[in-house]
Amino acid sequence: MSSLPFLPGNSFDLHLGRERFHKSQHFALVEGLPKLVGLEKPGIGGEPLPGQKIKAAHSVYPKVDGSHVPSWLAFDKQVLCFEAYFKEEEPYQIRKCKVYFYPEDDTIKVVEPVCKNSGIPQGTLIYRHRIPLPPPNDDQYYKVFHFNINQQVVFYCRTFTLTNCDTFTRDFLTRLGVQLNDPAPVPDDPYSRQRQQFEKNTKPIPPYEKNNKLRQFLDYDRQVLRFYCFWNDQEDPSAKPRELILHYFLFDDTIQIHEVTSAKAGNKSAVKFLQRRKLPKSLPAQVDQLGGDTESILLNVLGSDGLGNRFMADRLKTGAVKQDFYKDCDLRIGGEVNVWGRRVLIADCDEFTKQYYRFKYGIEDFTPVKYKLPPTPKPPKTLPPYNGFGSEEDSLSSCYGIQLRRPRKDLQSFLEKDSIVLKFRAKMKTDDGDERKRKFVIYFYPCDGTMSVYELSLKSSGMPGGKFLRRSVVKKPGQSKPSERYTAQDLYVGAELHISGQTFTLVNADEYTLKYMEQHAEEFSKANTGIILSKLRSIPEDKKSEIKKFLTLSDPNNTGQISYESFRNMLMDLDCGLVDHEVLVLGRTFSEQQQPEDDVALMLAVAQDTLRRKLYDDFQSLTLAFNKQDPLKNGRIPRKMAWNICESVHLPVSENLLGTLLTKFEGADGIDYQAFLAGINWVEHPASPVKYEDILRFEVNARVGAVEAGRRNVNYSAVLQDVLNLSSNCKDAE
Repeated sequence: MSSLPFLPGNSFDLHLGRERFHKSQHFALVEGLPKLVGLEKPGIGGEPLPGQKIKAAHSVYPKVDGSHVPSWLAFDKQVLCFEAYFKEEEPYQIRKCKVYFYPEDDTIKVVEPVCKNSGIPQGTLIYRHRIPLPPPNDDQYYKVFHFNINQQVVFYCRTFTLTNCDTFTRDFLTRLGVQLNDPAPVPDDPYSRQRQQFEKNTKPIPPYEKNNKLRQFLDYDRQVLRFYCFWNDQEDPSAKPRELILHYFLFDDTIQIHEVTSAKAGNKSAVKFLQRRKLPKSLPAQVDQLGGDTESILLNVLGSDGLGNRFMADRLKTGAVKQDFYKDCDLRIGGEVNVWGRRVLIADCDEFTKQYYRFKYGIEDFTPVKYKLPPTPKPPKTLPPYNGFGSEEDSLSSCYGIQLRRPRKDLQSFLEKDSIVLKFRAKMKTDDGDERKRKFVIYFYPCDGTMSVYELSLKSSGMPGGKFLRRSVVKKPGQSKPSERYTAQDLYVGAELHISGQTFTLVNADEYTLKYMEQHAEEFSKANTGIILSKLRSIPEDKKSEIKKFLTLSDPNNTGQISYESFRNMLMDLDCGLVDHEVLVLGRTFSEQQQPEDDVALMLAVAQDTLRRKLYDDFQSLTLAFNKQDPLKNGRIPRKMAWNICESVHLPVSENLLGTLLTKFEGADGIDYQAFLAGINWVEHPASPVKYEDILRFEVNARVGAVEAGRRNVNYSAVLQDVLNLSSNCKDAE
């Protein structure tokens, strides 16, 4: 007796090595109800039962032969189309159809074209689904390789012959390696031939002439030519020319004329001068009978009561009346149109009509015809003088209408310029010495055009100072009604204002006002650098030579710079046509301001002293705030972000000092905030004490206007070279 079967690896247990022992279910819950979901289920572990064949779900190609993309994605929206036919014996008939195969899921659909009045159910013969092969292979389904031209396929006991396919199907099968057969002819169908003959006999005969206006309608629908015309009534020589508007409709060549009437003219005639219709060029010899103006004419052949009526088209046009109608080529400016005996002259046309004739006929001359005198100019409207009650705008509203309305204000200008205030220094223009010593400040508000005047109090002057004029609108003296008011353009350094019976001369302006006027140079001509330079370029050559000589003598060391006062006195003495404000702007433009370089250690010491006096020591929270805004952890953040962090924690340092410190620690990639924080940390890195003068240098001087500093020195060499086209070399002047 052999013991080989009992050795390891020689066992009769069929379940040895298997991992799946589940039982396939035939029932499942569908919408809460137990239903039979499958009959052809495998056995234990998915193994087929004895004699059972599992049908394939769909075509599966080897992965080595194609892409790894699933079929439903690879063949999405791809359909193979075959032309086919099948036969019917009783009665004998060849029925043509199309077979559609969807490679994504191997589904098939058969569609037969619908034929009118065939009496046969047509359309979709077989809806899209997977079709099994004929017996004995009915456990399998049709795949793409079962289709070829000039072969037969059987769908549910009906034989279809594939005769041809489209280009996409041919290329698709060729790429798969299928060798396509030649197209097969379709057998002759007696029934189809009989129906075609019947439809041909019953088809109506087309008219003897082609009258298709669809193209004209599609091209010119809603396009109308407009002409302005006039007509002189010969029966009434004293009547004025009657104005007309002629409309020509391009899509059907019809004309409509309207009369332009006025309520004051007293003309009671109808507004419609000509109803819309085709307009003949000449009057017909006789009035057309009913139906005589139709385009096609029918003849009554029999015309007998016993035989009935038989009509046919008039091929010889025996009853046609030839009549010439106005076309678009007949209408032009200066031409006449005969409107049933009335001579209408075309005087002008609109822009669309000009463009139409310019494009189609190449006409460029559209000079209108003058047929009436120009309208009489209206007399100027005189306004009564201001009576002193209320504001002048309120009084004028009663002159513009019966119903009084509040004058409108410019809300947009008010919202844009609400926070803008222009500030000027002024003094009185008078012969009294004491009055000339008085100093005033004039505030102008561009949002509503008002101004206020305050007087500065001076010691031992006898003038208390204070409000000189409350905020109100100031009118210019000697103006006609309605009087004009002072605007922002009337205020500049050197201007004279007449306020409350006194004449004020503006002698200076603050830095904000000067910058605002320079930034809005298109509104303020006195602060427009381009206009000022053009004035200097237009001065005579002799004055240019005097300017050259004066500047050379004023700068013996040939530094190219002179003081602003010398520069201003020179331009004002030579009478170059510039006012004080223009000279001031010119000096600010060509100023050379050299400020000493600030010491970083001194600025950090001043910042530490300020933080120490303000009892600020929360540097840990400040460091965390900077680190949070540094995602790269490179110790650099933008300048704007660093400024926002300092403001968010209310760092008690002046804006001027903080801005200067950030500039010192700013690099190409941002602010070095670690060095900045270490420099202002007075707890860990205390600095040496600072003097009170150094604190005032950064705390007080930061708020002083920079007008005098900005115009300290003027680079006159740039003025000579760029503006006057002269050289600043001293030898040339000699």
